[in-house]
Amino acid sequence: MERVRGFFLKAHQELSSHHSYTIYKLVEGDQGKQLEEDEKQEEEGEEDPAALIMDMEPQTTNIQRQKQREPGRQNLTPKIITHLILINLLTFTVAFLLGYVAFRGSCQSCKDSVSEVSDEELNPGSTLYWADLRDMFHKYLDEEQLKSSIRTISLLERSSGSPGMTTLSHQIRDMFSQQKLDHVWMDTHYVGLQFPDPVQPNTLHWVDGSGNVLRELQLEDPDVYCPYSAEGSAVGGLIYANYGLLKDMETLQEKNLDPKGHLLLVRTGHVSFAEKVSNAEAFGALGVLIYPDPADLHPDPHKKLRLSNHTAVYGHVSLVHLGTGDPYTPGFPSFNQTQFPPVESSGLPSIPVQPISANIAAQLLGKLSGPKAPQEWKGTLYDTPYRLGPGPTLRLVVNNHPTVTPIISIFGCIEGRSEPDHYIVIGAQRDAWGPGAAKSAVGTAILLELVRTFSAMMRNGFQPRRSLLFVSWDAGDFGNVGATEWLEGYLPMLHLKAAVYVSLDNAVLGDDQFHAKTSPLLTSLIESILKQVDSPNHSGQTLYDQVVVPGQSWEAEVIRPLPMDSSAYSFTAFGGVPAVEFSFTDKGPPYPFLNTKEDTYKNLHGALQGRLPAVARAVAMVVGQLLIRLSHDHLLPLDFGCYGDVILKHIGRLNEFSGDLKARGLTLQWIYSARGDYIRSAEKLQKEIYSSEESNERLMRMYNVRIMRVEFYFLSQYVSPAIYPFRHIFLGQGDHTLGALLEHLQLLRSEGAGDSSLRYSRPRFEEGHLRRQLALLTWTLQGAANALSGDVWNIDNNF
Repeated sequence: MERVRGFFLKAHQELSSHHSYTIYKLVEGDQGKQLEEDEKQEEEGEEDPAALIMDMEPQTTNIQRQKQREPGRQNLTPKIITHLILINLLTFTVAFLLGYVAFRGSCQSCKDSVSEVSDEELNPGSTLYWADLRDMFHKYLDEEQLKSSIRTISLLERSSGSPGMTTLSHQIRDMFSQQKLDHVWMDTHYVGLQFPDPVQPNTLHWVDGSGNVLRELQLEDPDVYCPYSAEGSAVGGLIYANYGLLKDMETLQEKNLDPKGHLLLVRTGHVSFAEKVSNAEAFGALGVLIYPDPADLHPDPHKKLRLSNHTAVYGHVSLVHLGTGDPYTPGFPSFNQTQFPPVESSGLPSIPVQPISANIAAQLLGKLSGPKAPQEWKGTLYDTPYRLGPGPTLRLVVNNHPTVTPIISIFGCIEGRSEPDHYIVIGAQRDAWGPGAAKSAVGTAILLELVRTFSAMMRNGFQPRRSLLFVSWDAGDFGNVGATEWLEGYLPMLHLKAAVYVSLDNAVLGDDQFHAKTSPLLTSLIESILKQVDSPNHSGQTLYDQVVVPGQSWEAEVIRPLPMDSSAYSFTAFGGVPAVEFSFTDKGPPYPFLNTKEDTYKNLHGALQGRLPAVARAVAMVVGQLLIRLSHDHLLPLDFGCYGDVILKHIGRLNEFSGDLKARGLTLQWIYSARGDYIRSAEKLQKEIYSSEESNERLMRMYNVRIMRVEFYFLSQYVSPAIYPFRHIFLGQGDHTLGALLEHLQLLRSEGAGDSSLRYSRPRFEEGHLRRQLALLTWTLQGAANALSGDVWNIDNNF
């Protein structure tokens, strides 16, 4: 009996060889209780049933031979045969049960064996639960280290191409290496960056009607400039144009003040510098002056921390949503071996631009005549009448010059154990014009602390399933050039490798509100994490409790679309990789010192009333827990079904025009059908996942590949990335997007009334063009549904 029992125990173990089982030991160390998990994984594979039968045949044959040698056993009656069969079945059952009990007992005995080990003694091969990893991350994250790093980095000179930046680059690379990351390397691109001429600075003069200089307006912050401004001079009367929005330009035209042929004075805020300049250029302006108005930065005149009226604000004017990366090599990477001739991007302005201080702006506004500005256009410059102009003639001279500059991005990788070729990418801008405490010192400090923390976790048992790739980007102040050049260099394979991108830029600009600018795929995961991170301001509350207003939708309070000036936007709209950027901000006016020489550690720490380290730590906690989930979970926690709701939301806006389309014999039915196919594909995949074994590594990887490419499916395959680099139909720019289709449909209500001077408007509705837009959108949506459904031979195409 013991021999038979052993045989069936062996057979049971062979049948179970493709399963993994886990043994847990409760560990009590100096730092508290911790679960240690020893995972024993045997070689994957399934036993062939025929092989088991073959193993049993020799024993059966031996029994038969033994029976033949024993006298009186050759002639068996049916009754005896029946009894023998029953006895054999009973023996099999008893032996199997004994083997099963012995197998379970051995596991139980291991489980009951409790040993006491320190953190350093944890088995590096063990797998830890989510709660253990969260507590471990919380333990090793050091708030004092964050504080010290922010302060130190903000004191370093680190403009792109400078000797200080080169030194810092090598220091970060060495730090990555010291943390024993699996792979550390540097990428160098040679890009065209624009800098002011130290010999011939930019100037601003009053001139008479003949162009003769009357008086120079001495720029109070002469080092501040707008990268990618057109070089040269512009002469014309001055008009005040509020924020430089398209509607502001239209308001001026309604008041018989045409921006064409004039210099425009605009204030910071609402949109990027690049968009202000693009709008001015579209209306025929000759040049732009940009200033910070106290009304946008300091509504409370008694607030101690205020931007000086003698300080100008830095900002590039390359339209990142029209040209990508290095504007002189649009669409391809600026590696040193690139042989293509430099070509200027369509995103570069053709008019000169210069930032000025509020004090200089007050002098200019004091010279303007003409109608009074609308009440909502008026700022709070002291003793300044806000009139629209025009005013006396000005001459603006910009002598910025392009320079081929090497920029360095540093990479450090922790390799995953199950899906090492799938990456969770975490990036932060390293460069800054000026001290850049909020601009890049906070993000870089968080990046370095994440590297140090995850390295410590790796030494104490953490093994991510997917790889973590930490990146320090260069040339972010020039329009996320470093990040975008890397995207351009690896675009063909990026969607196959990168699962998610997390940006650490602009992470702390206040502490009242918390925003997640994100792809819809990450929304549900962010909600669950916010409920597990402590608020930096309110003891006993989670971050979710702090930011969510009772009775309000949490998404309305927290979730924001990806901004065009973020590296996260490029990853999603250009590369098809879901991305997120987290930011703490204040209610009301923005942090006033961003992109100025006053963006120091002292001012940022003061603006947060001494809570800078705690708020930076809260951001690191959110990002760290996000990275653990994304790298550790068997199944990527991305909500691929959410795009069904996103499509429905856009269809709701399109439905307003269904009557107009029907009158022309057109319909939106094909878009509705494509949405239905996508929803069915998502539901099908969810059912497949639900009925699958999580321990099946091959199946989990197959599902993860389909999930991580969902964002890529929404990049239109029917337009050229050289012409429309941001091909995402929901977030991108161009005729292939849902936004462009909606703008075109709006022309049905105002046919013939379109203003041809507007950059993106069409003067009239074009039915043929609309049909093409509908076709491109429909087949992009249908393609996403087909790709999500899996095997192409199982697609049920309704068209």
